[in-house]
Amino acid sequence: MQIFFITNIQGDAAFVGEEEAKHFRVLRKQEGDTIHFIDGKGTRYVGEISSLAKKKASLKIVEQHKETRERSFHLHIAIAPTKNMSRLEWFVEKTTEIGIDEITPIICQQSERSKLRMDRLEKIAISAMKQSLRTYLPKLNEAQKLKDFLLENQDKTPNLSRYIAHCDESKKTNLWDNYRTARNVLILIGPEGDFSKEEIELAIQLGYAPVSLGTHRLRTETAGITACTILNLLNQKSEI
Repeated sequence: MQIFFITNIQGDAAFVGEEEAKHFRVLRKQEGDTIHFIDGKGTRYVGEISSLAKKKASLKIVEQHKETRERSFHLHIAIAPTKNMSRLEWFVEKTTEIGIDEITPIICQQSERSKLRMDRLEKIAISAMKQSLRTYLPKLNEAQKLKDFLLENQDKTPNLSRYIAHCDESKKTNLWDNYRTARNVLILIGPEGDFSKEEIELAIQLGYAPVSLGTHRLRTETAGITACTILNLLNQKSEI
């Protein structure tokens, strides 16, 4: 089933922007055709095309179904942008498919990239959301320096477990042993050169528990996807 992403919804009408209107033309949609779409906020819709032009379209909404949150916990991954942008894009795509609520790029002392195309990352997240038949679009935050991020994200979310996944040989526990299911999570994933000792110490001082994601060293994007998978599986297991 072809799913479209439409956010301009007013009453029983939906107004389609240029990007999705282009998809209508490619798929040879016509006035009167039935369209299935989502708004990225948890609602599925069925609509009929009431007007169709080159760069816009409008729909009459005939059905809508609000879904409950996909997870019983909020998952936020703050990750250092990779030097190769395609690797970060892969991370956004795969974690959207697996299940994530919020992503923040963090600029660390050893980061090799600080400028990002957030519009492209959002398009990738939208595509992954539609492909995986999800209804919630992850929140993509603007990049922040790690220190600023740490200081600004203290005591904001209730029932929150904070973690920093690093490669330093200091004492750590495995993420799957440390995490208690149904708790909200914020986990830090460092750059290819890892967090500096000063960054690790600051995070620990602010309540982030140091954790391991396994016995082998992982690339940044692989570590992020691994953490996302572990946390989702642990919570799914507890709900069975």
